[in-house]
Amino acid sequence: MLKFFGNKGGSDDSSTGPGPFGPYQLQELINTGGMADLWLATNPEGQTVAVRLLLSKLKGDGIARKRFIAGCEILAAVHDHEYLIHYVEHGKLQGQHFLVMEYVEGLNLKEAMAEETMDLSDLIGNILIDSAEALEHVHDCGYMHLDFKPENILVSRNGNVRLLDFDLSQPRPETPVKLQKNPGTPAYMAPEQLQREPIDHRVDIFAYGVMAYEVLTGQKPFQGSTPDEILRRQIHRGSEFKTPRDLNPHIPVALEKSILKAIEADPNKRHGHISVLLHELKTALYV
Repeated sequence: MLKFFGNKGGSDDSSTGPGPFGPYQLQELINTGGMADLWLATNPEGQTVAVRLLLSKLKGDGIARKRFIAGCEILAAVHDHEYLIHYVEHGKLQGQHFLVMEYVEGLNLKEAMAEETMDLSDLIGNILIDSAEALEHVHDCGYMHLDFKPENILVSRNGNVRLLDFDLSQPRPETPVKLQKNPGTPAYMAPEQLQREPIDHRVDIFAYGVMAYEVLTGQKPFQGSTPDEILRRQIHRGSEFKTPRDLNPHIPVALEKSILKAIEADPNKRHGHISVLLHELKTALYV
């Protein structure tokens, strides 16, 4: 069986165990993340679902609780798309905040790239286009994902894609806005976000470009052990910067051009909308 996403493991602080949870039957703890446990479960009809539970240690953390609930609400608003994880319901049961989603057997993209038995070579085109379509749908629904990265892209053995995790998502502004909080994963954050400047949906386009670069080359375009080091390499691209084709000459020239535009340090030099990038991807990949 393939993992849903993340590494299987237990939660030291969770008092929940296998057994009834409201109308659901929790079967197996399949992942513990920074905010929640993920359970393999069955619904009253006996169908397999995934149940996400806010970690017990975060019950008293107002910021974490609001973020978890907001992520549930945004998923409920955007999930009606074949490349987004399907929402079932969310709420509070037995004193615990929960989210029920479809269960899809697969690895997250980060795991899939490292999985020796999974050959992505014939799936990369589909993954790039389908994940871009997922992001396009999120933007069209009026939101920024703000945590777009391989760990949040689920891939099945036959290449089906699901975009996950809307805990950090925010409404898409008409003009760039400065966020009060600045959570995220630095390696995929755009320079303006790392510098705490006003942002808009173009930070997701930057994150997409980093993901695409990584999938195609096996390494991130801007490596560093600290956010400041990553930011320096994003802005000052000297001889140490490698283009995708420097690392993988089999990448089509047009595809490289699109990726390099997506990861421009200046947001005004990136694609204005993910749909423009998506069109370029389909042209470059002859879809």
